[in-house]
Amino acid sequence: MDKLADFDRGPNPVDRHVGLRIRMRRKELGVSQEKLAESIGLTFQQVQKYERAANRVSASKLWEMARALDTSVAYFYEGLAEGTVARGSNSQPGETVQDFLLTPEGMELAQVFPRISHPRVRRKILELVRIMVDDPGVDA
Repeated sequence: MDKLADFDRGPNPVDRHVGLRIRMRRKELGVSQEKLAESIGLTFQQVQKYERAANRVSASKLWEMARALDTSVAYFYEGLAEGTVARGSNSQPGETVQDFLLTPEGMELAQVFPRISHPRVRRKILELVRIMVDDPGVDA
């Protein structure tokens, strides 16, 4: 019965990381899920499943994605910490940067924050976020 319990833990952290990297690269290039899917012979729903790690990406599809997104296969594994694998897939949502970047808000923030040109404004925004996180009375 323990083997069945393993299926309830959610996606493998490596699959989640690869899915996030697919999404990040696709968005970086301004490629839609539909366009990526078409270029590798899939439906956009399948690309969605890969990005969410609902389905694992086969080696051949990862190769095709790398070519379609003008990168190397190794790109999808960059930043994969040994601790991610050791921690297992039963971590709580929101514990990692990857979890945050998988949200629409995280992705948008990652895209727009670097466009703030004034260092002082960037520091003030970061300070505001820290205050909101540390103050238990602040409701979002």
